[in-house]
Amino acid sequence: MNSLQQLKQHTVVVADTGDIDAIAEYKPQDATTNPSLLYKAAQMSQYQHLLDEAIAYGQSIANREESLIDAIIDKLSVTFGCRILEIIPGRVSTEVDARLSFDTEGTVAKAHELIELYREAGVSSDRILIKIASTWEGIRAAERLEKEGIHCNLTLLFGFGQAIACAEAGATLISPFVGRIYDWYKADRGVDDIPIEDDPGVESVTQIFNYYKRYGYKTEVMGASFRTKEQVIALCGSDLLTISPALLGELAASDAPVPPRLDAAAAKEMEIEQVEMNEIKFRWMLNEDAMATEKLADGIRGFTADLDKLRSYLAQRMETAAA
Repeated sequence: MNSLQQLKQHTVVVADTGDIDAIAEYKPQDATTNPSLLYKAAQMSQYQHLLDEAIAYGQSIANREESLIDAIIDKLSVTFGCRILEIIPGRVSTEVDARLSFDTEGTVAKAHELIELYREAGVSSDRILIKIASTWEGIRAAERLEKEGIHCNLTLLFGFGQAIACAEAGATLISPFVGRIYDWYKADRGVDDIPIEDDPGVESVTQIFNYYKRYGYKTEVMGASFRTKEQVIALCGSDLLTISPALLGELAASDAPVPPRLDAAAAKEMEIEQVEMNEIKFRWMLNEDAMATEKLADGIRGFTADLDKLRSYLAQRMETAAA
C-alpha cells in the first residue's frame, strides 16, 4: 500500500479543496472548502457553469447590490458543496462569512440560510458541517446550532483554550491549523525549518487529541493546513485530517510507512489536568498565547479579504455579461 492508503486505515482523510476534479481523483471520505479555495475554484474554466447558476439564482431573489453578491456567494458555496457530495460518501464543510466572526446572532442566521439552501437542493443537514471561526462568539453560535441538530466545524483554531471551549460547547468537529502554527513559530524563531519531532503545529494537535480522549469529549479532531506530508504522517491516528490535493498526491506517490502516532486508548490513561472553561478563562488563555491571538486575527482578515476578491470577481463578471 502507498502512504495515502496506509493513512486511510487509521484516519478519515478529508480533501481540503474546492476543486471537484481533485476530490474525484483522491476519493476522500469528506471534503472542506473555505473562501480562499472557493475564490480559486470560481476562476477555473470547468466550473463556470456553476458560477452562472449561482449568479442566476442571486439575481432572482435579491434587489440590492450588496445582498445580491452575498446571495450569489451563498448559492455558489452550496452549489460546490452539492457537487462535492455527489462524489464523496461523507460530509462537506461550508463556511460562514468571516465578517460574522464576532456576531453570534448573525452566524446562527447565516447557518440557517445555508442549511435551507442545501435543503432546497435535496441535501440532508446530516451531510453538512457549518464552518465557523473559533472566536468566543462563534463557539456560542455553534453551541446553539448543535442543539438544533446543525453540525459545526470550528475553524481557525490555534490555541488550546479555543479547543477546550469548542469541546465543551458540543461542536461536532474542530480544525486546528498545523501549518499556520508552524509558520508562526518558524518566523518567531528566525529559522528556515523546524524538525518534525519539534513541530509546534503537530504538538498542538497531539495535545488537543489527547485531552479530548482523556476526558471523553465527542468533538472530533481534524488537523488542517499542512505544509509537508511529514506533518500529515506525524498525526496519523487523528480522527480526521484535511489535506490539500498536492499533499494527497505526494502521499499517494510514496511508499513510506505510516504507523498510527495518536492513540485514543493510550490517551485515556494519561495524567492530564482538566481545565475549567468560561469566557474569562477563554479570553485570558487566548491573550497569553501570542501565536493564537495573531493567527486567529490574521485568519479572519485573510478569509474576509478572499471573500472581497470573490465579490469583486463576481461583480466584474456580471458587468461584462451585461455589457
